[in-house]
Amino acid sequence: MRLKADITLFIIAVIWGSAFVAQRVAGQLGSVYLFNGARYILAGLVVLPFIKRKSFSSIPREQYRWMFVAGFLLFVAAAFQQVGIQYTTAGNAGFITSLYVVLVPIIVFFGWREKPHWLSVAAVGLAGAGAYLLSTGGQFEVRRGDALELAGALFWALHVAVLGKFAFKFDAISFSVGQLLVCGILNLTLGLFVEQPVFTWSLAGAAVYTAVLSLGICYTLQVWAQRHTPPADAALLLSLESVFAVIAGWIILGERLVGVQYIGCILIFGAVALSQVKEWKSGKIDIDHLVEGR
Repeated sequence: MRLKADITLFIIAVIWGSAFVAQRVAGQLGSVYLFNGARYILAGLVVLPFIKRKSFSSIPREQYRWMFVAGFLLFVAAAFQQVGIQYTTAGNAGFITSLYVVLVPIIVFFGWREKPHWLSVAAVGLAGAGAYLLSTGGQFEVRRGDALELAGALFWALHVAVLGKFAFKFDAISFSVGQLLVCGILNLTLGLFVEQPVFTWSLAGAAVYTAVLSLGICYTLQVWAQRHTPPADAALLLSLESVFAVIAGWIILGERLVGVQYIGCILIFGAVALSQVKEWKSGKIDIDHLVEGR
């Protein structure tokens, strides 16, 4: 059973990585808010049937408040990510987004005065060096798309911090559906005012792929797989998402990186792994929070 769970988590990482290609395709077509709105609402509807009936009648008022807060942060993070991916590669977007794992301890320190472990501080420095090499190729020029992806990573981290502090009190599935729908509705509402509706089969396919597979099915499979594999295995396998974003961008979109950018990828991947060493040793890592928000 553990082998099946590990294989499942590996497949999830592949799908999440390749989802950046789908988002890149949508970005090239100029769709941001309407695309996000469609895929997050669809994702919420995909997960909706998994809510237990009794959960509907027992949702406390406080949960609605925090579902809106989490959904709003998700909306901002997804918007930065989707705007940014118009101006950078799928691989860059994947690796820079993964920096949110490193940023979480810093946010928790400033927000709740919880002193970060020294490994977390070291991971921040390593990640900063990696992001610089990946974004600039060693030149003193940060691309607009990479800067937007970094802003998105900050809001992914804020989202994770909020979930870690407040969402554990509530039913996980109903909370997830709530935040997905809030994010989708906010994106859709804004998109109707600032974007011209565009429809192509490529755009529709990208929305369905990311909503049904990346957000809907993978979320459900993740819950099952985590019951049958150690936290350390799950964390390592799911962190491969950023690697597969680069591979998918290379195979499908023909994206290329120069040598120094590969070094940047390695540094970022190392930083993400380093930031989790303390949790791996204790066996207390919460994978739901680590990978929330795809």
